[in-house]
Amino acid sequence: MIGLKRVEIVGAGPAGLYSAILLKSRLPQTRVRVSEQNPADATFGFGVVFSDTALDFLQADDPETHALITPLMERWRNMTLSLEGETVTLDGIGFAAIGRLQLLQFLQRRAADLGVELRFDHAIESLDELDADLVIGADGLNSLLRRSDEAAFAPRIDYFSNHFAWFGCPRSFDTLTQTFIRDDRGALNAHHYRYAPRMSTFIVECDHDSYLAHGFDKMDEHQSARVCAELFADTLDGAPLLANHSIWRRFPRLWCDNWVSGKRVILGDAAHTAHFSIGSGTRLALEDAIALVGALDEKNDVEDALVDFQQQRQPIARKLVDAANTSARWYDDFGSRMALPPLEFAFSYLTRSGRVDMERLRVLSPGFIARYEQYLEQK
Repeated sequence: MIGLKRVEIVGAGPAGLYSAILLKSRLPQTRVRVSEQNPADATFGFGVVFSDTALDFLQADDPETHALITPLMERWRNMTLSLEGETVTLDGIGFAAIGRLQLLQFLQRRAADLGVELRFDHAIESLDELDADLVIGADGLNSLLRRSDEAAFAPRIDYFSNHFAWFGCPRSFDTLTQTFIRDDRGALNAHHYRYAPRMSTFIVECDHDSYLAHGFDKMDEHQSARVCAELFADTLDGAPLLANHSIWRRFPRLWCDNWVSGKRVILGDAAHTAHFSIGSGTRLALEDAIALVGALDEKNDVEDALVDFQQQRQPIARKLVDAANTSARWYDDFGSRMALPPLEFAFSYLTRSGRVDMERLRVLSPGFIARYEQYLEQK
């Protein structure tokens, strides 16, 4: 592996912390420092979800982390789709989830135990203060590293049309559930799943017309939480919705044509975003870190390693990002599909990313496909 004396990492989210862990594990004599502008326990959102097979990469590339983190996670084998009160079980569509703060605290402890320097409440004003053999930008969508050299990184960003707000809920749901409802003001969807025994994430989404018709543009986050709890009262069964920077927003679609500039590299949400509907943002960040450290392990020169990282990693990440973008476009007009019978709606949902065909579904979700094909025969 390359002999690095000093590595500076900007951002203490999953991408930055995990990069630090992997680097310090392989290069214990290297000074690795992570700088984060927020306090150590500051996080927005509630739970982080992974598809059931998404953690396979972690077991293969980092079995120690996999063994330590999986006992902390909530897991389930099926998914539920609720369309205006009618439910469809999607067997074999399993997920695992963990609280975002719990995940960050786990990564912080591992990094600190290895000797990584963690510097919180420290905003980097200029990249000139980072004197290192390698600088990693893991500082999210508003990355200072990327913004400081946009000509090199060539970002392209726009936004999906739907609005969403990220709430928490002090109750447990048996599975990850997609609940679709509508009233005379428009259609709404809730993505909800437990990430702890008595806590769940509850994301509410709607198109622009529904957003305005419900008056969300005039509400603060606590008013929005109360109104959404009323709208999804049947689903919540009396539980409230909790706010944590739960502002309405549109999801950003970011892709950088280049992730490398000299001895600087960006990864995770600083380089690309993946819509939450396929649950891959954190997975992509961790995989980016694995690929980066793997490239550094194989080369004798930092810049050669970074070029290799980009060449090897970008095509793989692009496939997942494209699938996420396709999935997000399905959500952009889900209201127009709500007139479909539940099984047809569920099939449309399962095939929304373009990555799952009938043959794969027969293996992945045989119970649902058997019901769906019987329905088609009787139609």
